[in-house]
Amino acid sequence: MAATLRDVAKLAGVSFKTVSNVINDYPHVRAATREKVERAIAELGYKPNLNARSLRSGRTDTIALAVPELNLSYFAELAGMVIAAAEESGLTVVVEQTGGDRDRELALLRSPRLSMTDGLILSPLGMGQEDADALDVLFPLVLLGERTFDWPCDHVTMRNTEAARAATEYLLASGRRRIAVIGEYEGEVMGSARLRLRGYREALAAHDVPYDASLVVRATLWHRADGARAMHELLDRDVPFDAVFGFNDTMALGAMRVLQEAGRRVPEDVAVIGFDDLDEAAYSIPSLTTVDPGREWLARTALETLLARIAEEGPKQPPQTELADFTIVERESAPRN
Repeated sequence: MAATLRDVAKLAGVSFKTVSNVINDYPHVRAATREKVERAIAELGYKPNLNARSLRSGRTDTIALAVPELNLSYFAELAGMVIAAAEESGLTVVVEQTGGDRDRELALLRSPRLSMTDGLILSPLGMGQEDADALDVLFPLVLLGERTFDWPCDHVTMRNTEAARAATEYLLASGRRRIAVIGEYEGEVMGSARLRLRGYREALAAHDVPYDASLVVRATLWHRADGARAMHELLDRDVPFDAVFGFNDTMALGAMRVLQEAGRRVPEDVAVIGFDDLDEAAYSIPSLTTVDPGREWLARTALETLLARIAEEGPKQPPQTELADFTIVERESAPRN
């Protein structure tokens, strides 16, 4: 029986994704690892089944990336990172925009356009657990994003709850106790808003700080204008607060503008922290303290996982979930004491 990619991975003592990266001449593989894989390939006489690969995927050297909206800086920057990583492997990326709409996401999975690509990286917002069957597709598919359901495909995501808890604890450690949050989304079951709110509440409970619903402000969309509107609402409530946790950088920046217009000093009167570590966060005045959820790792790992699925031979392996590590990026809007 001919050797498979899995056989090579077992002999070399590496993952099948690493073998795929070596076969596809991915540049960011350590020399020692590449040598181990190449020795295993030679020992086993492994040869990629190009005919089977062509029949299965077409090998157009083109992949699709679907995100909710490119006018949100997070998704625009994430798309740029996926494209840059794909170019290193000689791949072209076709970008689709779904608007976070369930029907559009489902339609994309059935679209004949995907036959012209080798696989899809999808960042879904509208789909839920009831749509799991729609993700059981014949082409390579990797989910990228915060939706945490039991779905039959690989999923590359961030540690939303843990990162939000760390951001809240960062503010608590600086002496803040009345921490407002912007970005709660009514009715959400397992998206980023719900997970980040959970982390916020866990941090408060761990430090014996009472949860106050009047400090939680909803935002259906997560644009700058939504952050500004939420901050106007919070100020109108006339409740005391000494810190703000924006569930993304974009809302945090909008909120910070309104605070300054209202005469509230940042960070002296109100500390502000965001989430995403957008490029612009380093250049706001004051610069924005934020959570880096591991975006570059997310983009690169999603691509590597997709390439491994494209190269996979034999029975389909069980889906995997990959979790990024996060860091708090300290800047002027919420310095450590």
